[in-house]
Amino acid sequence: MKTPFRRGRVAVACLSLLSVSVLAACGSGDDDKKTEAVEELGDTEGQVSILAWPGYVEDGSNDPNVDWVSAFEEKTGCEVTSKVYGTSDEALNLAKSGEYDVIAASGDLSLRLIASDEAQEINTDLVPNYANVYDFLKDTEWNSVDGKNYGVPHGYGANLLMYNTKNFDSPHTSWGAVFETSELEKNKGKVTAYDSPIYIADAALYLMKTQPDLGIENPYALDQDQLDAAVELLKTQREYVGEYWSDYLKEIQAFETGDSVVGTTWQVIKNNVKNKDVEVTLPTEGATAWNDTWMLSSQSENPNCAYAWMDYILSPEANAQATEYFGEAPNSPQACEQTTDPKHCDTFHAGDEAYAEQLWFWRTPVKECLDGRTDVECTDYAQWTQAWTEIKG
Repeated sequence: MKTPFRRGRVAVACLSLLSVSVLAACGSGDDDKKTEAVEELGDTEGQVSILAWPGYVEDGSNDPNVDWVSAFEEKTGCEVTSKVYGTSDEALNLAKSGEYDVIAASGDLSLRLIASDEAQEINTDLVPNYANVYDFLKDTEWNSVDGKNYGVPHGYGANLLMYNTKNFDSPHTSWGAVFETSELEKNKGKVTAYDSPIYIADAALYLMKTQPDLGIENPYALDQDQLDAAVELLKTQREYVGEYWSDYLKEIQAFETGDSVVGTTWQVIKNNVKNKDVEVTLPTEGATAWNDTWMLSSQSENPNCAYAWMDYILSPEANAQATEYFGEAPNSPQACEQTTDPKHCDTFHAGDEAYAEQLWFWRTPVKECLDGRTDVECTDYAQWTQAWTEIKG
């Protein structure tokens, strides 16, 4: 285990998933992979291997007071081994190795796992605690395809705007603070942004709200002209960015020292910044977000223990521990009742559907437009990755 923390409903047809570059075709028929859901479970195998974000599979080795894995092992007899990853791209490569039974995937990874036949359909009837999950997290466009469920929801959170109030004349309520040149000029070299191709969606969301003539209706469904507009906005922003971040500790430090005064963040980061002048807000334009999904590898050698883990981590006590430790909203009202901080779910807006409706949860961009357009081809994740390289220079 390593230091914790890092790091957003219409079914997508197999055809659209095919357009994700360098992925195998849907239904490749690989004899080593099982993609259909099982009808019933057998005896547990005695072990399970888990690939996840840091902070999701804590066994007490990082902090003896933080351990929900031991209880699972005692309850099921399934010994847990785990590996953490730092980016969704890294997780995809690791998942393809076939060494892991269960994968915790954000929305910029989940569809890629499905498209490459690395994920197995889930029979949610075999996951009793799934019934407690908030309905708006079920059967979503980032964990389900053609009516088939490929995972169970974990926690979720928004990519928010954080800023130092001393650098602004009034409370800031718009992403214009990091995208408009007139605002950027005030804080040149002290702007920060999330270091990932999926951050292009943040720019697209801002353009969707401020430049309607571009016709953007979904920040993950960009044709070439729309992608070019988002890239141009981010290239302009690049001149003012002091640091791109993916490690939460570095962003905390930057806002405490004043090296960063405005940028995208997570609520948990704000909670850990020891600077009373730093505030966080959900801008009027809305925000991108993540909802992580526990997925079963199509190459799993321990599917019974894998199902046992998925049900366990959705249980109120375990989900409360994991999401509170990581710093995100739990996935059920029952989990909210188990958090040690009685205000945790209010802080992270757990179960608040009106709040969630302002969020655009991460999805994998594909060539078949996710907004339903059929008269144009959209850009896929490979093109976003190339564009991100150009943006950063």
